[in-house]
Amino acid sequence: MTRLTPEPTGTPQGVPVAPGDVLTDLLSRSARGDQQAFAELYDATSSRIFGLALRVVRDPAQAEEVVQEAFLDVWKTSSRFDPERGSALSWLMTICHRKAVDRVRSAEASTRRDTSYTQHNQTIDSDTTSDAAQASMEAQRVRSALKGLTDAQREAIELAYFGGYTHTEVAGLLDLPVGTAKTRIRDGLIRLRDKMGVPS
Repeated sequence: MTRLTPEPTGTPQGVPVAPGDVLTDLLSRSARGDQQAFAELYDATSSRIFGLALRVVRDPAQAEEVVQEAFLDVWKTSSRFDPERGSALSWLMTICHRKAVDRVRSAEASTRRDTSYTQHNQTIDSDTTSDAAQASMEAQRVRSALKGLTDAQREAIELAYFGGYTHTEVAGLLDLPVGTAKTRIRDGLIRLRDKMGVPS
């Protein structure tokens, strides 16, 4: 089958096109599988088709791909052309225009997806980093505040809040009355709150 890469020359709109009846005949013969007729159809119209594609996609390389896709579609569907509904050139240009618009929409959708993906990931990375930094700062503040407690208070609080023990279990581990364990924990929390500047 003929190469489907157009050779744009000058201003595509100004390139003369074969008369409508000639193009209709070429399309009709192409529909019957006549490759020579299709090659002649391509030669007679490709510059105009390329010009249309270029106006839509605004990129020569993309326009060439659109032209190839359009003529491949023409080869496959030439039997559907109905001269009663319009000219052969109009039919060809409609196919090309549709392919070009599809190409632009596809590119725009891809760009939107990429932009959305990038923004989403940047937001996640930023949030994760911010949360991690905040947690690290809080942990540092707590450790610093714990150093300001008495050993007895710090030990009771660490068992209760970091060890997960109940007041009764803390009392048992420290060999203290439950009331004393509770007092140490309460007094330690009050002092811890004051050290960290947390309003009461």
